Formats: sequence, C-alpha cells, structure tokens
Amino acid sequence: MAALPRRLAAPSPAGRLAVIDAARGAALAAMALYHGTWDLGFLRLTPENAALTPLGRAAAHGIAGSFLALVGVSLVLAQGGAFRPRPYLTRLARIGLAAAAISLATRVAFPESWIFFGILHCIAVSSLLALPALRMPVALVAMAALAVLAAPTVLAWRDAAPDFLDAPALLALGLGRTVPVTNDYVPLFPWFGCVLAGICAGRLGLPRLARSRLGSWRPASRGGRILAGAGRHSLAVYLVHQPVLLGLFSGVVAVTGPHPRAGEASFRQDYAQTCAVAGGAPERCRAAAECLLERLRGEGLWQAAGRGTLSGEERARAVTLSQACFMQASE
Repeated sequence: MAALPRRLAAPSPAGRLAVIDAARGAALAAMALYHGTWDLGFLRLTPENAALTPLGRAAAHGIAGSFLALVGVSLVLAQGGAFRPRPYLTRLARIGLAAAAISLATRVAFPESWIFFGILHCIAVSSLLALPALRMPVALVAMAALAVLAAPTVLAWRDAAPDFLDAPALLALGLGRTVPVTNDYVPLFPWFGCVLAGICAGRLGLPRLARSRLGSWRPASRGGRILAGAGRHSLAVYLVHQPVLLGLFSGVVAVTGPHPRAGEASFRQDYAQTCAVAGGAPERCRAAAECLLERLRGEGLWQAAGRGTLSGEERARAVTLSQACFMQASE
C-alpha cells in the first residue's frame, strides 16, 4: 500500500481527523436513539416496542454496521503507517474490560438474556483478527470482507451449517442455526466483515481524505463539537448512555405508569397464533382476541396481564373470559 502521511501513521490528539470523530459521534447518537426506543418499549411507555419491528431491526443492523466499519477505519488511522503496540494494547485492554463488565452487569440484571457477545466483544476480537489486514493486499482484504459478510446467508440458504456450530462455545461465530436469547448479539460472522470493509475504505481513502478540505475540517458549531467530542471518547459514551437512558425512563414510568395501549398489538398476534394452533379460523381468532382484550381492560386485568403479575384467581378469571370470547366468536 502507499505510505500514509506522517500524521496518519502517528496521529497526535491535535492532528486527529475531526471528520472521523464526528462520524463516530453520529453513529453513537444513532445508537443512543435506537437504545432509547428500545427502553421506551421495554418499559411499556409506548404502545409497542418499535425497536423490535422489522424497520427497527434494520436500523439496528445499519447502526452496528456503520460503527464497526468505523472501527476498521480507525485501525488504519492509528496503526496503518507503523504498528504501535503500546496504544494498541491499551485500547484493546480498555475495550476487553468494558465488554467483560457489560457481561457481568447484564448477567445480574438480565440473567435470561445477558450479553455474552455484544458489540464491544465483537470489536475486541475483531481488532485482534484484523491486524494482518492492515498489511495484506487490499484486494484480498476486500475478498475476505465479502466472504465473512456472506457466510451466514450462504450457509442458511443451503442449509449447510453443521450441527457443531450450534455449540454454546461457538455461538460467537454466528454460523449456526441457533439464535441465542440475548440483549445484544453481534457475532463475528457477518459483523467482522464490516470491520474488514472499513479497513479497505481506510487504506484506500484516508490518504486522500487527509489532503482534502474535508480532512482539514474542524467543527465550528456546537453540535459539530459535541459529535466530534463524543467520537473521541466513544467507549465512555457507549458505556454511560444506556444506564442513563434506562434510569431516566424508569423514573418516567414510575410517575406516569405504562402507556394504556402498551402490548395490544403483540397480544393480538400471540393470541391469533395460539388460536390457530387450537384449530380456530383466522376471522374467529381475530374476533376472540378483540373480545378478550376488551373484557380484560373492562375488568382491570389488562395491565397485570401485560406485566405477567396476575394472581391465581385473576389468571383463572382471564382463562374464563378467554373461553367465553372464543365461544362467542364462533356463534
């Protein structure tokens, strides 16, 4: 590869590319927006959790992909000219410790869906695996990126994933058929491919960017300075933003209570699936679901049912209402 400019080989805090910091800050802002949307749905402050819809999941994938691509660009920016082991290992240790802390915290807070391989875990492992790509021919790196990105889709399409890839120890690869229950799952396949793509983009584009007007850009507005500052301290912002958002919205729900229509759409969907398994016709199942929802709300059982806190007597009453609605819908 062509030699990088001196300031890219050994960037100083004053010689950073502010546009890369701002791009990283924008990715963090998008991630915070997604997590805030998830928190609102999780705490039932919105009718449904928009973060779990197809559009929400697509947004999450786009945000994670952009963030991981910027990891690759940053590796080139920091290590592309000459490998500097001390800052590299220091950064890797910080990310690894943060990933371990998240696993420990979520194991306590969400034992059924704790984070064993989320985005920080993926960044840490990818930062190790990506080192050879800083020196390999760019064409080979691009081919590797495409292979990693495509591997899960190809295996699923051909139904060719061997059973051993579903072993718990190999779930971090993301090549098996099992989708684990976890609050953040960013396996190496396909996501390491985004890091490799970022390395390709960095090796091809950073020398030109550094010489361009965009490369010399410095934020003048308050918003630009905030984005660039967040990008310079991305790990700290990532670790802090979700506890702050979750704490803030938990305080709101403690005062306002959940949204009165929270969970209705998912209730209708779950009821329709259960009703269909029992042999009910689609129209009958929809009518029974509407009837049951209205009666649960009328008898003050809806909120407790949504939280899963019905007492034994209330659960028996809900079952009686369900049976009555199903019979009424069949008339």
